[in-house]
Amino acid sequence: MKGTLWVLLCFAAGCLAGWSGRLPEELAGGGWAEAVLIILLLLVGMSIGSGGQLRELLRRFRWRFLWLPLATAGGTLLLSACAALLLSWSVPQCMAVGAGFGYYSLSSILITQLESASLGVQMAAELGTVALLANVFRELLTLFLAPWIVRCFGPLALISAGGATTADTTLPAVIRYSGRDYLLLSVFHGVLMDFSVPFFVSFLCAC
Repeated sequence: MKGTLWVLLCFAAGCLAGWSGRLPEELAGGGWAEAVLIILLLLVGMSIGSGGQLRELLRRFRWRFLWLPLATAGGTLLLSACAALLLSWSVPQCMAVGAGFGYYSLSSILITQLESASLGVQMAAELGTVALLANVFRELLTLFLAPWIVRCFGPLALISAGGATTADTTLPAVIRYSGRDYLLLSVFHGVLMDFSVPFFVSFLCAC
């Protein structure tokens, strides 16, 4: 929760800094975005592979575990496509926002970077902002509504709602409300969703 609030505060500070018009042109124009993106992808790989977590997941892997992340991805992308009926963005762009699966930092930078050529820097930044806020709210709503989600839809629904965050920030909520029996599935689900974000977002931004 604290980490998410810090992200929102940093985002607000960045908006104010950009609005002031006093940033260097290279920084304000997004010249650092590609370097930050590369670092983020490196950190994603390091977090997945560190601490023996990946080895343990592979050792205890069962093929039936794949059904949950597939359902999460399918449901998220379907509802994101439906959102295009209410918004000015195209279906692939709305799906790219949803394809962040709660991973707000990586998805927002990816979308801003990949859409700059087709939409222009300003519109791409707006879509990246939408991705940031949509995925931050996904994490926050999962944390706040966890008891209600489990009570109304069952323990697996909470894991699906958390998306890519179920391996870290929403994992305590899963353990508390879904039960410790779902810990391994939750981590596997979160790792796989983390891994899928760059591929889904890149593919949808290219459509």
